[in-house]
Amino acid sequence: MTLFPEMFRGPFDCSIVGRARDSGLIKLNVHNIRDFALDKHRVTDDVPYGGGPGMVMKVEPIMGALRSLPDGGLRILMCPQGEVFSQEIAVYLSGLPHLVLICGHYEGVDERVRSAVDREISIGDYVLTGGEIPAMVVVDAVVRLIPGVLGKERSSLQDSFADGLLEGPQYTRPREFEGMAVPEVLLSGHHEMIRKWRRKQALKRTVMQRPDLLKKARLTPEDQGLLQEILKEGGWDSGPSEIS
Repeated sequence: MTLFPEMFRGPFDCSIVGRARDSGLIKLNVHNIRDFALDKHRVTDDVPYGGGPGMVMKVEPIMGALRSLPDGGLRILMCPQGEVFSQEIAVYLSGLPHLVLICGHYEGVDERVRSAVDREISIGDYVLTGGEIPAMVVVDAVVRLIPGVLGKERSSLQDSFADGLLEGPQYTRPREFEGMAVPEVLLSGHHEMIRKWRRKQALKRTVMQRPDLLKKARLTPEDQGLLQEILKEGGWDSGPSEIS
């Protein structure tokens, strides 16, 4: 639900989301909130009571749009006050049959809209023009988790954050480029060695770039052993105290 439905034409028609839509694995409908304005000029915003800068989205068009939809969908307001979106939330949402994403705009929505939503989600602590781009982010993250959407079912399990870690380095042809060669282990054909190397690299990248993720990552005994090897090797600015 948005004041700017044209913003979704490209993102929803391309790549994985577009293919999933074309194949019938998902159904995406974009509803124009302006269609539910009550006056002939289709006004959807007004000045805030009590004064202040900017405009506020009116309650009547949003509620009218919500009431036009079938019952049963989880209603999500995209707004800065919401909980920060994560892979865990994406997994949960991907298991639901029907989602309704409401895109705020301007200085936000009339507070009374919140009485009609089930959840509020933000994609980060920064300012955007509206909720349209955050809604696209949520759709993309959720759709790729739906069975059958990705070509290889394990692809989504190997993505960064899927198991709480960043993804390790990936290589493809050519074997060498400007003096930078593909690690020999990836050319060995030894699947167990490759698996273990990739896991260690994922752990190392997480230690170096996002040590905070290790506090809630699902680590196996093997992971713990690899992590000890990484800590002994050292060679980065973040000390072990940040990941203990």
